[in-house]
Parts: sequence; C-alpha cells; structure tokens
Amino acid sequence: MTGNSQSAAVISDEDLARSHLYRLLGRLLAAPPDQQVLQLLKSIDPQTGAGQPMADACKELRELAETGDLEQLEQEYFKLFIGLGRGELLPYASWYVNGALMDRILASLRQDLKRLGFVRQDDVAEPEDHAAALCETMGMIISDVGLSFEQTAFYEQYIAGWMRRFFADLEAAETAGFYRSVGRLGGYFMEIEKEYFSLPG
Repeated sequence: MTGNSQSAAVISDEDLARSHLYRLLGRLLAAPPDQQVLQLLKSIDPQTGAGQPMADACKELRELAETGDLEQLEQEYFKLFIGLGRGELLPYASWYVNGALMDRILASLRQDLKRLGFVRQDDVAEPEDHAAALCETMGMIISDVGLSFEQTAFYEQYIAGWMRRFFADLEAAETAGFYRSVGRLGGYFMEIEKEYFSLPG
C-alpha cells in the first residue's frame, strides 16, 4: 500500500512510536523476516515498550531474532499463513468479522482507501483486509500529518473489532514459534491501542 505521505514534523513521539510498531507488525505479517528485518529486531530497546508486558514481548522478540534461522522462519510463516490449500490462520478482517472471505468489509475498506489516497501495489496478491496491509495502512495514517485525524475512524472500522483476537490466535497457533512472540507483542499493543482510543468493552 502506498500513499501521499506528508512531513511528519508535527507528529508526537508517542504517535511516531505507534506508527513504527504498526509498520513493524505489518512487515512481519506480510512475509517471513529477512536478514534486514532480523537486524532491525535485534536493535529493539525493550525499555521503549509501554509497560512491562510490552517490554517483555520486545525483549523476547529481540532474543529470537538473535538466533533466527531464515529457512525455518520461512517454513513457519508458510505453515501459519499460506499452507497447502490454506494456512493455520486466516489473517483477514472479513473472516474474523463476518466469517467469510472477501466480504462486505473489504468493499467498504477499498472505498475508504481510495478516498484516503492509498493505492494498492501491483505486486501484492493479498486483499486489502489482510492484517499486514491494515497495520501498514494504520501506520501511514498515523504518521501522515494530513491524514492523522482519520486514525480513530480507521481503527474503529477495520482494526478494533478483530485484530486483538487474531493476535491471540497467532500466539496460540500450534505451528508458531517465532510468530508466537509476534502474536504476543501485537496483542499487548492492541490492548494499549484500545486504551489510547478510549473504546469501551
């Protein structure tokens, strides 16, 4: 997903950190980590986590990156999200919200993305309601000073109703190893985001 990003000169440190974490989760969910991503994870400072659970999750992910084997990570990603026919998990908003793929939430999402100026990249095969694409888009909305006012509506419409459950399923997935920690980090972050937007329930 690409957009017309403006200067982030006025973005707060908190929002910048949120944007970075959304983009990191988006990258980890879009494809298995490569050497560059593992290097990025090794540089994570656990103290930047908001609260002890987040700090612990960041530390765990950093430690796993230290010993990560690219071939094993690729196999794990394949089993979780692709599989022979389908993966262990279906990381799509349509599936979690309505129990069907390519459902009406995807049509609504495509309209909103077009309105916001986001263009789907030609080399991306997954539909726009994939968890990776939504995390990446949310990160861009937060960091774009011209779109940041849209983040509450986008979060409530496309993230709040399902992504915490997805990360819980990822953490509990039978074939998850490295991605168990990704699920844990994402789950803690979704709890923080719920508080950030002051949503009930």
